[in-house]
Amino acid sequence: MSTASRVRGTPLPAPPPAALPWPGLLALSAAAFTAVMTELLPAGLLPSMAPALGVSEARVGFLVTAYAAASFLAAVPLTAALRGLPRRPVLVGALLGLACANALVAVSSSYALTFAARLLAGAMGGTLWAMLVGYAARMVPAERRGRAIATVLAGITLALSLGVPAATALAGVLPWRTVSVLPALLAALVAGWARRRVPAFPGEPAHARVPLLRVAGRPGIRPVLSVTLFLLLGHQVMYTYVAPFAAHAGFGRTGPLLAVFGCATVAGIWVTGALVDRHLRAALLTALTLFSAVLAVLGLAAGTSGALVGAVALWGVAFGGAPTLIQTALVDASGPADADVATSLQTTVYNAGIAAGSLLGGLTLDGLGPGALPWTALPLVTAALVIVAGGRWYAFPVRRGGPAGPGRSRPRPDVPDQSPAPDAARTPGSSAAARPRGAAPRR
Repeated sequence: MSTASRVRGTPLPAPPPAALPWPGLLALSAAAFTAVMTELLPAGLLPSMAPALGVSEARVGFLVTAYAAASFLAAVPLTAALRGLPRRPVLVGALLGLACANALVAVSSSYALTFAARLLAGAMGGTLWAMLVGYAARMVPAERRGRAIATVLAGITLALSLGVPAATALAGVLPWRTVSVLPALLAALVAGWARRRVPAFPGEPAHARVPLLRVAGRPGIRPVLSVTLFLLLGHQVMYTYVAPFAAHAGFGRTGPLLAVFGCATVAGIWVTGALVDRHLRAALLTALTLFSAVLAVLGLAAGTSGALVGAVALWGVAFGGAPTLIQTALVDASGPADADVATSLQTTVYNAGIAAGSLLGGLTLDGLGPGALPWTALPLVTAALVIVAGGRWYAFPVRRGGPAGPGRSRPRPDVPDQSPAPDAARTPGSSAAARPRGAAPRR
């Protein structure tokens, strides 16, 4: 553009959006995939592991419980203890810890040693979950944050829909110890990938660390955590006991039904990735409304096979994108600098929701029968919907990314804006990067 046109005030064209750092984001997504595989694989190996360890299948099932309990208990204290360390070594160390824990499970003949290895795996997994979303948020400018988080969390969906079923199928033709080695190898490979492709971020200096309680007390944090809890409670009431519910509805083929759900979650996260950065609030309200409608259909018309399969598919679409939307809202509310701390709180709430939802579903199944499961889950999901609808200022704002920064649609003097300056994404040395933040552009 000519100098004359600049003098006349012709606006300069907007710079093209920077490409996402795909190698690093995919490494983080592979880390999420590995963590989910590690957590859930013993459930698919129950019949083979029980004789080898000399215990009942129920006690092998406790290995999944051990992982979840360790994640629940370790996420907050480990994240707080490691905040001052450089981020990439912590990430790589957690992945190598997962690799060691999985290797121990593969070679152990002692139930006690296997249980201890699962506790170690859970602690490493809790540390990973507290880091992954915040890491992705720091790798991209604020306007691309949602898509980056969606890319990372797609690893969860792929593990649930493809990874765990494939590994379980392999266990039917290979020794279970061979199958258990696969997550160990995968974790080691992803650690090397992350070491090469994930950027190095410094730890937080002691004087700059915001206390955990102050992060938890920021506007928007508690509503987002409440939505997480209610959504997981409602989801787990149904998902944990989908087999007896399907049998009650006259659809005895649980495997195909779960495959429908898994494939639909892939579609849900794809749609979410396209919407999250521009329409986070509307997308989350739509997903929770859809989930509520699905539960009503399951309660009223589950006896019809077509209605059951269709409802489960819509359930998968709604739930597949919800974690990305909620975690993006959490990072908006906390700011990327404190995303690890906020996400560690969410990891704790997430695992609490899984445990409590499974317990509530079991009590409902025993006391009222499978037909009552959708009606038990519906008020919980509706509560999440109401919280999102009411969180229009800080947690789930109508206008995302206003003067107060992403996640806060009007300024609060007591809440510092921790969103990265847009200039931070520019090339070092450019005139935009050199200009003080807030200064008017030179014409």
